[in-house]
Amino acid sequence: MNCPKCKTPDTKVVDSRLAEQGKVIRRRRECEKCGWRFTTFERAEMANLIVKKKDGTYEPYNRTKLENGLWIACGKRPVTQMQIDDMVNRLEEKWGTNKKNISSQTIGNDVMDALKKLDHIAYIRFASVYRSFKDVDEFKKELGKLLK
Repeated sequence: MNCPKCKTPDTKVVDSRLAEQGKVIRRRRECEKCGWRFTTFERAEMANLIVKKKDGTYEPYNRTKLENGLWIACGKRPVTQMQIDDMVNRLEEKWGTNKKNISSQTIGNDVMDALKKLDHIAYIRFASVYRSFKDVDEFKKELGKLLK
């Protein structure tokens, strides 16, 4: 692991702990050259999960891509990193249980369901991009569903 401060590859692990209900290992590291301390997180990768996109192409599942989209939807909302991590962990468990391929539509719908429970504004933001609302009427219709 390269030091984020001086970029040297000589770092050592000072402390390791389980995090996120044992699904992640938190490691405290120290650079042997400059002494800078930093934290890394290690989690199992969903390496076997392949996403089938709307255009019919396939790509490997990318947790970071999903997290970035969630943070855009949750921008300036009272949502914590822990809430996002927990939501993504639950969704990944659901998707990875018995499938190797998953459609982007399934991912999008599951994310919208989870966001609806977490934060209504984030849900509407995500839905407006994911569903590509064509006009205000489509947006009103989705907002009406949420208000019921």
